[in-house]
Amino acid sequence: MISIIIPAHNEKNLNEFLKHLLKLKGEKEIIVEKNGTRAKNMNAGAKKAKGEILLFLHADTILPNNALEQINNTIKKHQVGAFSIAFHPSNIFLCIIAKTTSLRSRVNKIPYGDQAIFTTKKTFNTLNGFNELPFLEDVDFMKRARRIGKVKVLKEKVITSPRGWEKDGMLKRTLKNRIIMTLYTLGVKPEKLKKFY
Repeated sequence: MISIIIPAHNEKNLNEFLKHLLKLKGEKEIIVEKNGTRAKNMNAGAKKAKGEILLFLHADTILPNNALEQINNTIKKHQVGAFSIAFHPSNIFLCIIAKTTSLRSRVNKIPYGDQAIFTTKKTFNTLNGFNELPFLEDVDFMKRARRIGKVKVLKEKVITSPRGWEKDGMLKRTLKNRIIMTLYTLGVKPEKLKKFY
């Protein structure tokens, strides 16, 4: 069984989102957590999960119809996985961002949280879950996961909202993300970087 863990905070369309998940074929349980940081919510959901596979899903990210089948097949050979990404609504700029993000994550094996990261409960526990950072918990988790086993980023896409890009503006958001990731790679702590995000 796949446990779908959703960190949700003031999500306006949560009910419609959950209806979509219920239609997916395959054995599943759905766990929604609403208190604290995203990392804290995902860790809490993982503790409650009854499934042997954990799927961490943002509440604005839509899975492909065959997602659960793909996850079950992938996890037979890999410890951790995720999907490629597309945006809706989209434009030329967002298409480029989606393609470069998907390609980058297939090469460096560090997908972001909005790419629907999944893993076995055993692997998750081995990694001691998500470090409870104010953000970048997904990057931190994947860096640790990459060291202990195989990571697979599927070519199949999830569809996610571009609301962050729309809020900040395309160019500003891109520059902000690049600066944050560069500083994080150089060792600046997420606690300090959060104010720029």
